Amino acid sequence: MDAFIVISLIKIVVVFAVLMTTLAYLQWVERKVIAHIQIRPGPYRVGPHGLLQPLADVIKLITKEDLVPPYVNKPLYLAAPFMAITMALLSISVIPFGPVIQVAGYQTAMQLTDLNIGVLFVLAVSSMGVYGIALAGWSSNNKYALLGGLRSSAQMISYELPLSLTIAAPLLISNTLSLRTLVDRQTGGIWHWNVIHGGQIVSFLIFLIAAFAETNRVPFDLPEAENELVAGFHTEYSSMKFASFFMAEYANMITVSCMAVLLFLGGWDAPWPAQYGSSLVPAAIFAFAGVVALYHGMHAARRRDAKTLPVFGIVFFIIAAVFLLPMMQSWLVPLFWFCAKTGSILFLYMWIRGTLPRFRYDQLMGFTWKFLFPVAVLNLLVTGFVVALVS
Repeated sequence: MDAFIVISLIKIVVVFAVLMTTLAYLQWVERKVIAHIQIRPGPYRVGPHGLLQPLADVIKLITKEDLVPPYVNKPLYLAAPFMAITMALLSISVIPFGPVIQVAGYQTAMQLTDLNIGVLFVLAVSSMGVYGIALAGWSSNNKYALLGGLRSSAQMISYELPLSLTIAAPLLISNTLSLRTLVDRQTGGIWHWNVIHGGQIVSFLIFLIAAFAETNRVPFDLPEAENELVAGFHTEYSSMKFASFFMAEYANMITVSCMAVLLFLGGWDAPWPAQYGSSLVPAAIFAFAGVVALYHGMHAARRRDAKTLPVFGIVFFIIAAVFLLPMMQSWLVPLFWFCAKTGSILFLYMWIRGTLPRFRYDQLMGFTWKFLFPVAVLNLLVTGFVVALVS
């Protein structure tokens, strides 16, 4: 079999496995973050520090009774969650996670496929996700679910306009639609990233705000608004169909976080050149985490922590040692910086959820049409004039 096909299949399996595991554990991380914000322990009973809680949730959802109300439009009712999760997962196929690397003497990109119109592909596929939510609300034959689906349609279509305009600004600067080329033109440290070198901090902020609305997250989670809509568009869903909508939400969060990193934050490029120690930062962080885990293991507040924390400490030390291996640094260090930037934006999602209240629907729509959209248009015009003057 051709080496290209073998390596592509391996990449598909690895990316799918890592992505699905990440989707499961994002919920655990979010519950832990919000718990600490609210001074609670969060999940910690299932496995050490609650690390097996996602597995327990998956088993519960798989074995839970799958109810289908008798009055629904069954074909569309069943197709809605499938469409939502499929569109959410497709976008990952064009996201580059790192540079071109050598695998058994064969050069391959840390990416499933490199489209020269990758940005347009992500926009097109992600915009189709609204159909899953809209169809879920309509096919449920429930007025609360229908209202949630209609809210989502109006919200996502409205916020796609400022989102697209903010994406157009860095594309004007880089003059490419390829996500990999976009990152290559931001290499050289933080001063070369679009958010600073291109002066796109306004675009970056608008992108983040619109992304919160596009992914139906607090403070823009009006389609679900459980205090008035009984959970909104997925009111009539249960078991794995119910879980599919949440998987799609978290997958969309990962996608927009990756897009923010690629468009504005230099992708896998380190904030400063390698000769100044950027390649040693991952090892130092994991080594410090190992020291902290061992210290708290020796001064454990709970009996269980005295056994589990030293194990975590040893694991962290092993990871730190792997990052110091020269043969691993060429792809592990760029991957670390990409994941660190993406993880920071995902943490911001969780921080905002535990901090801000929900908007009213009229405030939500007024904010995008009266403020975000005009500011995004103005920013794009200014960026266009600057690019025209410089070139």
